[in-house]
Amino acid sequence: MFYKIRLISLFALTILYGNIISHTNSNSFSSINFNIEYSVPLKYNIENIKHKAPFIERDFVGFKEFIGFFESGSNYDKVNKLGYLGKYQFGVSTLKVLRIEYQNDFINNPAIQEKAFLMNVMRNKWILRREISKFHGLNINDHYISESGIIAAAHLSGPGNVKKFLRSNCDMMFDLQDINGTKISDYIKIFKNYDTSNIVANRKPNLD
Repeated sequence: MFYKIRLISLFALTILYGNIISHTNSNSFSSINFNIEYSVPLKYNIENIKHKAPFIERDFVGFKEFIGFFESGSNYDKVNKLGYLGKYQFGVSTLKVLRIEYQNDFINNPAIQEKAFLMNVMRNKWILRREISKFHGLNINDHYISESGIIAAAHLSGPGNVKKFLRSNCDMMFDLQDINGTKISDYIKIFKNYDTSNIVANRKPNLD
């Protein structure tokens, strides 16, 4: 919960300062660049990135590392009070769907956790393929919809709930939230515009 609150606060401050700047004499800020660039080598050391914000490219690696940091502080050993596991905070039911044995080495095996995340993205991308095709690039009720935002929201709330939210034109009634108060719309906004186009949609992805 600490990581989500901290990141949502940072995100809110970014929006706040963006609004202040937009209403100020633009000449005063013409020489300042407020765009954060993510740039860290793709071959990172797990220990170096642990508990640190992953400032990396807005590609799939940047996408998954930001979600990992947002969920657990990039901690592969993390088990929360509800029993969600690892860096990406997988639920047992999701691991069963992916046919991954969670009882033994999952929490101690970063490689399997990374594969599980990739498999889940592939599966969610297949389930939500029509929604991605229909809604990507649209603004609906002040929500900008992107493929990466949809996939991130599915990681938070499940693809079925994301379908309902999008098909309702982002009605707040369907904007479900987790126990920490993080909503589907939060993930759609925070994780927008990462390039996940190279990940193939797959109904039944394999671990190997």
